[in-house]
Amino acid sequence: MSLDNAILFFICSLGVFNGLLVSIYFLLIDKTKRVPNFLFGLLVLFLTIRIGKSVYTVFTPREERNLLFIQIGLSACFLIGVSLYYYVKSSVTRVKKIPLGWSIHFLTLFLFISIIGVLKPYEAEILFWNTYFVKFIYLVWGVYIALSGFLLKDVFRKLFSKKETCMTSEVWLVAVYMSNLLIYLAYIIGYFNFYFVGTVTFSIVFYGLVLLFLSKKNRESIFRDLPEKYSAKKIENNEADLLKKQLDALMLKEELYKNTDVKLSDISTKVGVTSHKLSQFLNDNLGKSFAVFLNEYRIEEAKKLLRENHKITLESIGFESGFSSKSNFYATFKKVVGQTPAQYQKQFL
Repeated sequence: MSLDNAILFFICSLGVFNGLLVSIYFLLIDKTKRVPNFLFGLLVLFLTIRIGKSVYTVFTPREERNLLFIQIGLSACFLIGVSLYYYVKSSVTRVKKIPLGWSIHFLTLFLFISIIGVLKPYEAEILFWNTYFVKFIYLVWGVYIALSGFLLKDVFRKLFSKKETCMTSEVWLVAVYMSNLLIYLAYIIGYFNFYFVGTVTFSIVFYGLVLLFLSKKNRESIFRDLPEKYSAKKIENNEADLLKKQLDALMLKEELYKNTDVKLSDISTKVGVTSHKLSQFLNDNLGKSFAVFLNEYRIEEAKKLLRENHKITLESIGFESGFSSKSNFYATFKKVVGQTPAQYQKQFL
């Protein structure tokens, strides 16, 4: 083996080794007994077996290959997607015990791939596997990746929102999903030509992130439950009334709504509550989003300026009130007040 091949083999094998360690930890050693942690270990195990198959195939001469190893690797690939899906679902829905339906679903897929392996072993049916069945395996994997992405739609929305801040556990969940998506795309794109290079590269990045997070002091926050759906828990009336008074006093005194970049976390810090609790209060108790909450103050400020300041432009009034653009000011004002800023101001000329 040349030096270049030896280095490449070391890099590829490192990803497999790291994956094996991580899967063993979450499947056998982790004491939290959280369902998402167990399913994460299962996901990493199947990824490791699949990537290990790639390493074995590339660095083992064709005539020396044990075709059973290749069959096991492809069979594990069939179960990666469903493992990802249930890992994401268990994290989002805060499952405490694996439902019977999940177990039956997973067991059905496991039995299916096992039966195929018995009836049509890779060694005797290479053409069947390489020509037809591998494409079916990737199709199933892709379907579960799409379903997993749908489960994460709210987290993605929150991730790209300027008004909300994602928890570390939510960012981690997106990172796991994206890592799996990249590994999948690497296989699909490079299916006919050196597919292992992109796959193992992404796997090493993925496992490296896992080990990095495991070594951090805040790793407990990564592998903990996501916040409950806001609708699931409403703040008691007495506490909600007090929070509303504090919030109104703060907004009127410091005029935070005039800052176009103000975030929910900025306000929650000043009020002395968590971002989650403030969002819960706005959504459940007041029935409005953070953006609507801010715009109500901005509209009142704009109405005041329109009544009292007739010499400044309407656009300037919008910016002075906290709106980020002229179009946003006009559209929001018309929606809330029922008149354009100009029509409203005309009443006081």
